[in-house]
Amino acid sequence: MFGPITLPFGAKMLFNTVKLKPGVTFEDVELAVGELCSFVKGTYGGDKGGFLAGQVFKYSGFVSNEGSLTESRTADDHYVIVTYWRSFEEHERSHADEVFNKKFAVLATMCSDTKELGYDMLWQGAAGS
Repeated sequence: MFGPITLPFGAKMLFNTVKLKPGVTFEDVELAVGELCSFVKGTYGGDKGGFLAGQVFKYSGFVSNEGSLTESRTADDHYVIVTYWRSFEEHERSHADEVFNKKFAVLATMCSDTKELGYDMLWQGAAGS
């Protein structure tokens, strides 16, 4: 559950930004996120539906001075759910699932905004290789 992941070249990445409603903490949504991730992994993992791996991150408040071009050095507190898939079509099929939608609806009640964007992998590499 907390081990390293390996991604095949060409994987599709979905980057879902999740902003919580005022007063809601990650501890409040942790169970909903965990159930959602476990459902996707178990139901759509690998040959069952194209899910390859996923990660959940909390914004740390860090903004890189060296890597940022704009003057703005602020960002709202948020979380991201990053998932990797064989294809966007498989991702969309998983999210059309009735059980997925019920679990996502629970999370959505605690969010002020979510946005999920898809990315094509163009390069990957590891240190020392």
